[in-house]
Amino acid sequence: MTPRKTHLDALAISLLLGCCLFWGLQQVLIKATIAELPPMFQASLRLWGATALLWLWCLARGVPLLSKDGSLTVGLLAGGLFAAEFACIYLGLQATTASRLTVFLYTSPFWVAVLVPLWVKSEKLRGLQWLGLLCAFAGVAFALREGLVGGGVISVRGDILALAAGMLWGVTTVVIRASRLSKIAAEKLLFYQLAVSAATFPLVSLALGEAWVWRFSPFAITSLLLQTVVGAFASYLAWMWMLGRYPATKISVFVFLTPLFALLFGALWLKEAVTPGLLAALGAVALGIVLVNRQPAG
Repeated sequence: MTPRKTHLDALAISLLLGCCLFWGLQQVLIKATIAELPPMFQASLRLWGATALLWLWCLARGVPLLSKDGSLTVGLLAGGLFAAEFACIYLGLQATTASRLTVFLYTSPFWVAVLVPLWVKSEKLRGLQWLGLLCAFAGVAFALREGLVGGGVISVRGDILALAAGMLWGVTTVVIRASRLSKIAAEKLLFYQLAVSAATFPLVSLALGEAWVWRFSPFAITSLLLQTVVGAFASYLAWMWMLGRYPATKISVFVFLTPLFALLFGALWLKEAVTPGLLAALGAVALGIVLVNRQPAG
């Protein structure tokens, strides 16, 4: 068993930055693809593909997915929470803007910071770390203020779904960190979540009366491949691996970078200006990450 680290090393930071970078792009991909593929049907294709990839990965590496290790019940719970989170995300993107959904979704570190210490005393945040967490969130809120107060119709339904998704993500992290799931293989942990979601999403899609379209444009194909291979398989596998080896509270604060990456992609893709306010927000997030990950003296 690999011992749990008490701080984030260079490998963890590199993986976290890579994950957040792609997740910043992913919300844009999902939103853009909804025009061609209904949300739950789109998510179903992504999850079935990622589940198949994970199964092949485990066969190649000899990782047992069906062994009895006492994790089934809590694994199904984590899978159900994961499925509910992504249902909220995909349905929420129908009702509100990607930037507005993202700022509510990335409230998840607050749930982690508040709930994890109730079960894992070693992860209790000190005053300076709470200051860092608030600093990071303030940076995100500042960067997205124009989108939140700008023109256009904002759906209350979309806001509620986004907030629910953020809460579910945080609670999923807490369940993993505070249970035996933190001690099983990252592949099996991810398999619980992907398999439960892949099994339920087609049923939800049918219940919503979504049209299943099987002729995709090149953009839709590319979007689905990226969402499946990089998003639902590689980045989530890396995330599960890190949850089993690093402090969950320190990992979770990095997700504040994702909305800012989304804004940067918008500037590059949509030719939006990178304002001084955005740069200041990036600085606030960076400062918050440094404070949360600062080691105690002595």
